[in-house]
Amino acid sequence: MNEGYKSGFVALIGRPNVGKSTLMNHIIGQKVAIMSDKPQTTRNQIRGVYTDERGQIIFLDTPGIHKPKSKLGEYLVKTAQNALDEVDLVLFLVDASEGLGPGDRYITEHLKGIKTPVFLVINKIDQVHPDDLLPLIDQYRQLHDFAEFVPISALQGNNTSTLVRLIFERLPEGPAYYPADQVTDHPERFIVGELIREKVLFLTREEVPHSVAVIVEEMKQRENGAVYVRATIYTERDSQKGILIGKRGSMLKEVGRLAREEIERLFGSKVFLDLWVKVKKDWRNEEFLLRQFGYREED
Repeated sequence: MNEGYKSGFVALIGRPNVGKSTLMNHIIGQKVAIMSDKPQTTRNQIRGVYTDERGQIIFLDTPGIHKPKSKLGEYLVKTAQNALDEVDLVLFLVDASEGLGPGDRYITEHLKGIKTPVFLVINKIDQVHPDDLLPLIDQYRQLHDFAEFVPISALQGNNTSTLVRLIFERLPEGPAYYPADQVTDHPERFIVGELIREKVLFLTREEVPHSVAVIVEEMKQRENGAVYVRATIYTERDSQKGILIGKRGSMLKEVGRLAREEIERLFGSKVFLDLWVKVKKDWRNEEFLLRQFGYREED
């Protein structure tokens, strides 16, 4: 290990849709977490790995902390809260354009019991006047003893290099946990399923997104070098299945086209994507189905 080499785990928390996945993808330099304008897009703890000559940062992009309305929701919130006890640093992302709201107050209540240092990362500063930032920082300062206040724009990359420098200053000296060229610890099947789900979130209307789960049933490389992927998109109702398939299969074809383009970039080879849609009624409240879809408690 190089002297002075630092490494550690950093949790990204915040209300749904404040830009956690966007920030992690920007710092790492490629997509490891799906992005959507729909809240609660992230369902699993996504690990993204950033490595440079200073050391290695392992980001945990957690599901947004919110008041749960289903067993899936309870699992998501518990996953996010558990992450706070396992890390060296917490980044609490807030949306500068929305100001301090009840959701942010709800999260700061959950920060009171932890000993881990917390940075307040004020995202989307490109959407507000600079004069509005100081009063906003003062409001948050009254809620928690934050270690740093860092204004950024994750989408445009403003001030993100400063954030990375401040993170490294707080991390302990330690080894590289992952090879320098590795950017995530999730298996390829998981990433492929998430890319398909991202396209469903992008294309479908409000009644579909949160009732969708994607299972990659089969993935194999053919003799000509192309990758064959068969995946099933699960929904909760027949009406949602109809929306997802679309008139003469038009919606499913478009989901497949957009997902295939991303998966081909991931693999660097031709991809044949075989998509199916099935109904599993009320799966978000069924324990055994949550386990089957990969949303389960740690043993």
